[in-house]
Amino acid sequence: MTGIPKRAELSRDTVLGMLLDTSPYLSCDDCFDRLDEFVERRLTEPDFRDEPMEVHLAGCEACAEEACTLAELLG
Repeated sequence: MTGIPKRAELSRDTVLGMLLDTSPYLSCDDCFDRLDEFVERRLTEPDFRDEPMEVHLAGCEACAEEACTLAELLG
């Protein structure tokens, strides 16, 4: 054993997510702070748009999963 850690394999989806354009930038903390209002408005106003939230959710699996769970609970 050489003590060198084995290189982790990244899935295609992980690589694509890392390459997404994340402008305008929104942190996970900011996304979480705005998530309740965003999901509620999307459920009641299907045409509602929030570009920073949409960009973040497209590139962040954890936040997107949280949004889906919240939408299921509220919907």
